[in-house]
Amino acid sequence: MSDRLTFTLHELLAELDAFADAALRSGYGVTFNHFQFLAVLYDAEPADMTTLAHCLGVTKAAVSKRVPALVEEGWITAQSPPGAGRSILLSLTPKSTELVRDAGAALEREFAAMLTDPALGDDPIDAPRLNAQLIALTAFVKQQPSPRGRTAIPEETRA
Repeated sequence: MSDRLTFTLHELLAELDAFADAALRSGYGVTFNHFQFLAVLYDAEPADMTTLAHCLGVTKAAVSKRVPALVEEGWITAQSPPGAGRSILLSLTPKSTELVRDAGAALEREFAAMLTDPALGDDPIDAPRLNAQLIALTAFVKQQPSPRGRTAIPEETRA
């Protein structure tokens, strides 16, 4: 542990990601990375690859590389609507919608249980307040200029 907030936040996120990855692997046979891709698409579907890349914070090439395997494994569909040129719209299949719904609810329960664990009794965490504060902080950070004078996330990538 560090007294530096940035280190503590990174350590917490790494631990939460590792916990989620282990829970998803054992309970659902998927990685957190796989689940996150589907969960983000769930919130944005139908989405083209560019939109999904922006939502995930990755390149369009990274999304494009993953799509064929996800289609082949029955997790998503990729369709090119008439008149849309080369644009491909991605959507979840019933299989992935069920995974996002069920695994997402299970992860929420697990994380909520952590926040109310008796080990934290001396300094309880107010989950709704924490979530609201994190949402506000995230929005605020996105609007801050970077050291080079640009916003942290370029305007054209914001969803």
